[in-house]
Amino acid sequence: MSRQTNRRRTELYRDADKGKIAGVCAGIADYFGWETWLVRILVVSGVLFGMPFLIFGYLAAWFILDKKPEKIAEKSDQSGSDQSNSSNNKAEDINNSSVKVKARVWQAGEPAKQALYDINRKFRALEVKVQAMEQYVTSSEFTVAREINKL
Repeated sequence: MSRQTNRRRTELYRDADKGKIAGVCAGIADYFGWETWLVRILVVSGVLFGMPFLIFGYLAAWFILDKKPEKIAEKSDQSGSDQSNSSNNKAEDINNSSVKVKARVWQAGEPAKQALYDINRKFRALEVKVQAMEQYVTSSEFTVAREINKL
């Protein structure tokens, strides 16, 4: 599997939308391209196994780090929870979303089986669109509309 080429580390933000307390772990996970659960486990286990300075570090990051701006949050959030339920919007969301396959367990992305399922769903949605276009082009309605446009 190829490495992720889209990895751009610009700035470290805290992601309050994906976070449980303040979004510090979610922001760190997003910055490094890791799964959020892994960062949370590392922080909690570090605190439990004798590194209480992580609590102070978490609190400091909570106050120092800025919240993730809305523009960046919308780009990185591929699933639109407040999207319309019409089939056209769903089909556009399916076609515009990218599938990121993770090569390692700790990396952000989808497992290969889920990615294959998503790609299959994308192809089925595209096939439905192509069939609808073929039906329209081969219909008499298209022929009449074309002849009227020629006038």
